[in-house]
Amino acid sequence: MAFGMGINSVLHAVTETTYGVTPASGFLKLPFVSHTMGEERPLIEDDLLGFGREGLDPTYDVATNDGDIVVPIDVFAFVYWLKAMFGAPVTTGAGPYTHVFESGKASLPSHSIEIGNPDVPAFSVHYGAVLNQMRIGMARSGLLNASLSFIAQGESQNSTTSVAGVVGTRQGPRFAQASGVIKRDGVALGNIVSADIAISNGLDKVEVIREDGRIGGVVPGVVQAAIRFTARFSSLDLLSAATSGTPINLDEVGWVRGPHAIKFAFPKVFLPRVKRPVSGPGGIMAEFNCQASGAEGHKVICTALSSIQNI
Repeated sequence: MAFGMGINSVLHAVTETTYGVTPASGFLKLPFVSHTMGEERPLIEDDLLGFGREGLDPTYDVATNDGDIVVPIDVFAFVYWLKAMFGAPVTTGAGPYTHVFESGKASLPSHSIEIGNPDVPAFSVHYGAVLNQMRIGMARSGLLNASLSFIAQGESQNSTTSVAGVVGTRQGPRFAQASGVIKRDGVALGNIVSADIAISNGLDKVEVIREDGRIGGVVPGVVQAAIRFTARFSSLDLLSAATSGTPINLDEVGWVRGPHAIKFAFPKVFLPRVKRPVSGPGGIMAEFNCQASGAEGHKVICTALSSIQNI
């Protein structure tokens, strides 16, 4: 019996040329923390009468493959997932390269993602996988990860061999939570205790009638972008912006490690008016659930400084 098999799990990913068709080559081995991908087909209870109280066989319903993959935010591999989220960037520079991603593209890439365990061995491919949501939690310390929510068309049957063939590897040092910063108009916001970034492509499933019960694809919808942060109440600055309804410019939310960086910008952010409860002798906390607007451009702009040129 093999023990510790989970730690030997592998993830291989490749961008598809045709939606739902797994390429024969080009896979990358990427680091991940956990996943909940997998095709499901629930059962529908039989409703026929006339055959006694025991009933007849159930019927299989449609297939779904929605799940999350938690990945580290590092200097090499994370740019691959940024491209999955936003589409191809505009790349300039000569190492480190500057990749600028913008929300709102009309089409998004699909991927085949193979997750397997060589110790069993068992491998399966989640094909037609399009990235719908990206969530990142910021804190003072700890490991920095992103939770990626995919909508996939289907999953191949488990196989004892990988379809990835010869793979390239992307894995590098992580960005640290301790290097995170949130800036408004170029000036760091003080007294931020924690923050969460949530970006969604608003994917809509194309639920057509098919023999295999799977979706026909996905269509990008309205981009949603929100940032929630908890701040110690020490001035009227943010509260005044919330009360007046004046949007703010969060022009840098991100992390730096040497020449590498991941920086999100939310050019137009609205703050809700919030309570300032006093629950004890400690500091007064204010929690802002902010929403980004794209009325004057993109809701989200992400800049990645990386030594990787071709993502």
